[in-house]
Amino acid sequence: MNKLFTTIFAVTVSCVTVASLAQEIKGDAKAGETKNAMCIGCHGIKGYQASFPEVYKVPMISGQSAKYIVAALNEYKKGERKHPTMRAIADSLTDQDMADLAAHYSADGTVAAAQPVKAVKEPSAEVKALLNKANCASCHGATFSNPIDPSYPKLGGQHADYLFVALKAYKVDNNPKVGRSNAIMSGMAKQYTNPELKLLANYLASVDGDLKTIPQKKFR
Repeated sequence: MNKLFTTIFAVTVSCVTVASLAQEIKGDAKAGETKNAMCIGCHGIKGYQASFPEVYKVPMISGQSAKYIVAALNEYKKGERKHPTMRAIADSLTDQDMADLAAHYSADGTVAAAQPVKAVKEPSAEVKALLNKANCASCHGATFSNPIDPSYPKLGGQHADYLFVALKAYKVDNNPKVGRSNAIMSGMAKQYTNPELKLLANYLASVDGDLKTIPQKKFR
């Protein structure tokens, strides 16, 4: 019995140690800048539009939080976000690659000096009611650029058409190529009609935020 307990304890400690090491992967922004060749063709061109599953501007990721970028890439890799191109790219990345890219993009274009927090743009009564319905600010922050957890995305100033496509994706079930399987966000998104989601997306896009598109300085 003691031998069995010792074995179980050793395996448990080993698993915890592996998990801890995984969490401690540190991203290198300089290394990330040399690994972004597959990213810059879409995310490094202002106004660039994707055509799947519909035409929309690709999201701005410069200034997004590093933990969110890593979380999103892992969701593509696991198939929790169903997008064939992004899944293929995520599949090619190691955990260190993801951490390095996230470090690069989270720092890209940011200003070193702390900026004063701006008052968030006041929504219309209709949009305010929609925001309160799912209590969006409780996770994404009062300004929608200061989420309560860095693994949640900053939304303020993001492209409206991208936000609309992303929000709709949480409502899709049992489609092998389209959809996002996040239980919390699925529950939230399914409370709204698509026209309501578009109103939310348009408002969030109009709010000042940290997100930018930083064009590639040079091609290597």
